[in-house]
Order: sequence, then C-alpha cells, then structure tokens
Amino acid sequence: MPSAPFLIQESQCPEEAWDDPIRGVVRWRTLLSGDRTPTEALTVGVAELLEAGGAKLAPHRHAHPEVYYVLSGQGVLHIDGVDHALAPGVAAFIPGGALHGARAVGAATLRILYVFAADSFDQIKYEFPAPEG
Repeated sequence: MPSAPFLIQESQCPEEAWDDPIRGVVRWRTLLSGDRTPTEALTVGVAELLEAGGAKLAPHRHAHPEVYYVLSGQGVLHIDGVDHALAPGVAAFIPGGALHGARAVGAATLRILYVFAADSFDQIKYEFPAPEG
C-alpha cells in the first residue's frame, strides 16, 4: 500500500544533538523518517550549527547519498578535500561514501535541510575517521 500524504511542523520534532570531539557540535530535528513518521523512501531533517558555539559537523561518511539545502546562515562544506561556500539558497549533492563535514561561519546559525534516499534515519550509518595525531 502506498504511503499517504503527511505533514509535520518542525517544532513538533524532538531536538537531538551531538557535542563531542569525534562527531562535532551540531543539533538537528528529523522531520520525516519511517521509524517515526508514516513515510518511506526519504529521510528529511534540519540541522543547525552555531559558529559562536564552535559548532561543526565533523568529517564523516555514510553509504547513502545526501542533499544539503541551506535555509539560513553562512558556512563551509568540506567534501573529499575541497571546501565549498554555503549560503541561503545553495543546494549540495554529497555522493555516498564521500568524506564530508560542515561548519558555520559568522554569528548567525547555519540551518541546513538535509535529505537522504532512505526509509529512516536509523538506516544511515555514520563513520567518523579516527582523529589525527
């Protein structure tokens, strides 16, 4: 049976966060995920990074391709050794397996809509390389 239309308000979704030296300092709300909502085929959420708080999503990879769409703020997206400027209206395609991470630049919170072609967020297996040194 196909999925039915479904709407949700961002504020209804629980805030989650990482705050550690391996994964970085980032908070997010998962909006659509088959393990939480009556949806399938896509996982969608909003991540926030606040430069003033030293926020960054540390370099990582996962098998699923990902799309970022910048809602607000400024930042830098690092993909496989290359830095790309992030600003409102910028969309980025991140291939599966690509090493990538993001950081905010400036005083405003960097808000990114993220999309995975996966039924649920729990299918995304993040791999963080061991810290150098």
